[in-house]
Amino acid sequence: MTHNWKFPPDYYQHSQEMLETALDVIPAYRSWRVFDPGKNYPLDARYQVMPALTKKDIRQFFPEGLLPPGKNIQNGLESGAISFVNTSGTTDDKVTNIWNQKWWDVSEKASWKLNAHAARLATGSHPEAILVNPLNVGIASDTVDLPLAERRLARFLYMSERTSYSTWTNQHMDRMIRELAIFQPVILEANPSLLAKLCRYIDESKQKVFQPGLIVLTYENPTNFHYRQIRRVFNCPTASSYGTTETGYVFMQCEDGKFHQNTEFCRVDFQPLKKEHGGPLLGRILVTPFHNEWYHLVRFDVGDLVRLDETDKCGCGRDIGMIVSATEGRFANVTLTCSGKLVSSRELDNNLSVLDGIDEYKLEQTKPDSYELHIASREQDKQKLGETAVAILKGLYGSAANITILHERIIAPEVSGKYRISKTLFPLKIEDYLEENPLNTQR
Repeated sequence: MTHNWKFPPDYYQHSQEMLETALDVIPAYRSWRVFDPGKNYPLDARYQVMPALTKKDIRQFFPEGLLPPGKNIQNGLESGAISFVNTSGTTDDKVTNIWNQKWWDVSEKASWKLNAHAARLATGSHPEAILVNPLNVGIASDTVDLPLAERRLARFLYMSERTSYSTWTNQHMDRMIRELAIFQPVILEANPSLLAKLCRYIDESKQKVFQPGLIVLTYENPTNFHYRQIRRVFNCPTASSYGTTETGYVFMQCEDGKFHQNTEFCRVDFQPLKKEHGGPLLGRILVTPFHNEWYHLVRFDVGDLVRLDETDKCGCGRDIGMIVSATEGRFANVTLTCSGKLVSSRELDNNLSVLDGIDEYKLEQTKPDSYELHIASREQDKQKLGETAVAILKGLYGSAANITILHERIIAPEVSGKYRISKTLFPLKIEDYLEENPLNTQR
């Protein structure tokens, strides 16, 4: 399937500079040179045959092996131009990165143009409240509650210092509600799972809450249940922002609900899955960030699946770059039907979204034909809820699926601090599900 995406004039210039610099002088890409058909070939064809850069590669070559020419790590650290940051997560996910705050900020600013509300409200000096797990960003404290002044940083207010929302008390959430009224943020940036928990409390306690101009959901893929709970409390516009520590801001959801590529700051290569697993519209993305003078990443595997928009058009009128109809979740969060078909976390969520009364859930596939659905719900008739859930999951995974329903008080986040709705308890390799000869989807 061919997509006729448009790109700004310097998009291919930046793409060429990134690839050729990598192949010519960056140690991490030395082994890639054998894949290059040569500079006489179309640039997209050259990109297409290159490997993916993985977190394992970053761990192997960090930091000097990924450093652009002319840069010195020690000088950068001593001058404050860069620092080292560690991502949280499992062993395979953990990685140390070079953090360039200046680059990150301009990448974020460029992404605001892709949403009318963000473009209007975000000035770069606007007050912003952040409700995310401090394991990801912010100030962590699980033993002592920190006063507002200690959770303020420039124009930001970090709303919670606790590393697990299982320790949130009513008093802790009352504090968040009060501080929103005091701080009055223009934008509220939040993990959807954390904001949904706060909204459940606000709804139950029938309190009023300050309404920001825009809610930006980040760090996790929001579920239909998260959206439902948030919309009971907040009537302001909501948008999801997609990016990673390594790549900066990659996609921004516009006011019409589609995701637009931040073409000023990254190249995105799309690799479709095999047709039986959702291709050619469903696939993984490899990101090459532009303009980061301290970190040279090419075709970085961010670990996520996206669904391309079939029309390549959007009601918002933006027509530059790749248009994505949905982010489908991490490949690490996929499950399989009994017949082996891949199920993204978004497909699972869309199927379960017809259920009422669910606060949170997590599906774990323990064997190829066995599944455990953990449900946190305030429904009184849990047996009926469980029976309905079993019927839905058998319809999705197959009549032979063995479904176990486990009712929980809460669904704990992963060690990364992020909420995961699904996973297999056995390993899967993305290469087994990719189309062997993906079509050139850039030009």
